[in-house]
Amino acid sequence: MNKQELVAAMAAKAGLTKADSEKALNAFTASVADALGKGESVQLIGFGTFSVSARAARSGKNPHTGAKIQIAAKKVAKFKAGKALADKVN
Repeated sequence: MNKQELVAAMAAKAGLTKADSEKALNAFTASVADALGKGESVQLIGFGTFSVSARAARSGKNPHTGAKIQIAAKKVAKFKAGKALADKVN
């Protein structure tokens, strides 16, 4: 499902226009991104938790040349599904 299909599905389920659904989706994604940017987590009971995880620096290998490279440490966004979502998927 792409963004436009998600917007259409949200509009149908919530009885909103597609424009209002897109505004809501954009506000949600911006709010989650802002919270993650501050190092906070976003927990939606029954759905899941968005959080920030730190990855340590490590050694890697260039697949084309085989040369060893150093991969820098960085922070990454991660999502852990809640029980209700996990049960729905299974």
